[in-house]
Amino acid sequence: MASKQMVYMNKGQGETSYACNSQIQSAAQNRMKPPIEAAINELRSSTTSLLPAQMLIADLGCSSGPNALELVSVAVEAITSHCDKLQQPPPEVCVFLNDLPGNDFNMVVKSLETLRQRNSSIVTTGVIPGSFYERLFATTSMHLFCSSNSLTWLSEAPEVLRRNKIPAYDIDENVRCERLPTVIEAYAQQFRKDFKHFLKNRATELVEGGHMVLSLVGRHPHESTSEFSHLWEIAAKILRAMASEGAIDKAKFESFYVPLYGPSDQELKEIIQEEGSFWTKDMQVHDLTIFVDNSTINANWVVNQMRATLEPIIVQHFGDVMDEFVRTAERRWSEGSLQEELAKYKTVALTVSLTKAR
Repeated sequence: MASKQMVYMNKGQGETSYACNSQIQSAAQNRMKPPIEAAINELRSSTTSLLPAQMLIADLGCSSGPNALELVSVAVEAITSHCDKLQQPPPEVCVFLNDLPGNDFNMVVKSLETLRQRNSSIVTTGVIPGSFYERLFATTSMHLFCSSNSLTWLSEAPEVLRRNKIPAYDIDENVRCERLPTVIEAYAQQFRKDFKHFLKNRATELVEGGHMVLSLVGRHPHESTSEFSHLWEIAAKILRAMASEGAIDKAKFESFYVPLYGPSDQELKEIIQEEGSFWTKDMQVHDLTIFVDNSTINANWVVNQMRATLEPIIVQHFGDVMDEFVRTAERRWSEGSLQEELAKYKTVALTVSLTKAR
């Protein structure tokens, strides 16, 4: 994640941790392997086919758990494969993992050391705490950036909503429907602003011809923007039920802003073109729900998915409410409403491969 708010995934390796509930995110990463391999191949010299003598790669928004090293591992393996195929000496590789300071970096550092020991070409590894909406690396120092499941997190919830006290999610459904276009537009503009900052900063940090391979949660090209299209929609309805029943304060609920937004592929294309620092090599839309085994889906699975990603920010705002959150979710499952909501909200990943414009 990369929000200025205190946003991070559930830490550790327990039942509700991100490490144990990130299979869908792993499926999105698997779709990134071919474009990462292609990016490494395109970084070679046009005259000698040699890769640069030193290569710096980074995963932005790495989180923790088994997925943290997946993307940089793919890049390192692609470098090794390229050099073995052409019988060339491998470059010196520097690998960096970035996330917000609240991330569980203890697990990440241990994994990085294991990666370095397995690959003799890796001479330096490190973690870079900070928001990727700001500068993180030296000018023209990096060759490849990867990011998966992180750019959906905004730097902050839209200030215009907070300043005017417009709830992101009203308790009254009729009021919510009336305000929804305004709310969605505010989130869309915040995403546009943040993503342009992201592109500008990465362009400054990349070498000429450097690459980025990004994947983020979005929505189908023909899907309307009438909902946020995230697991947050399901969690918000649980919280709304809790507020209606008095388990949490209604005013507290209507001042709760989660910094999440899922763009369409067309939105992404327009922002990249407007900002102008990158050429789009390829963009694909993947439905990740096909990777979920429906036989494993039950109330406990759904609750753990929500807790893995949203529990820290919910607890920060509402306090110790997760026991009641779980009870409300289980009741909605027994009533059948949670299943209906799951069927409605599909998980879509937008995967884009970019090259720094010359």
